[in-house]
Amino acid sequence: MAKRIVESFIDDIDGGEAEGTTTFALDGTTYEIDLSGKNREKLEKALAPYITKARAVRAEKGVRGRRAAAGSSRALSREKSTEIRRWARANGLPVSERGRIAASVVKQYEAAH
Repeated sequence: MAKRIVESFIDDIDGGEAEGTTTFALDGTTYEIDLSGKNREKLEKALAPYITKARAVRAEKGVRGRRAAAGSSRALSREKSTEIRRWARANGLPVSERGRIAASVVKQYEAAH
């Protein structure tokens, strides 16, 4: 007895049949979406003006993580981290003594100041 397994993709935009998965990234977040040929062309056409002016960036092997985060413009200074932790505790928000402060806590702090 033979068995046939079929994998099909459903277009995430219109629910029709998709040709496959399209991957793209923005602001350090990589996204995947299943698209038909028609909807992939629409995405490419919408992004084309930006892609033609942008620079391609190669992923660095093994360097991401701590060093990349520490050099990031989003990294918080020690003084700012201490201030945010103090504020979070005073407002009943869970925050660790050390390590990264949750983005939700930082957002709440920034909204309050």
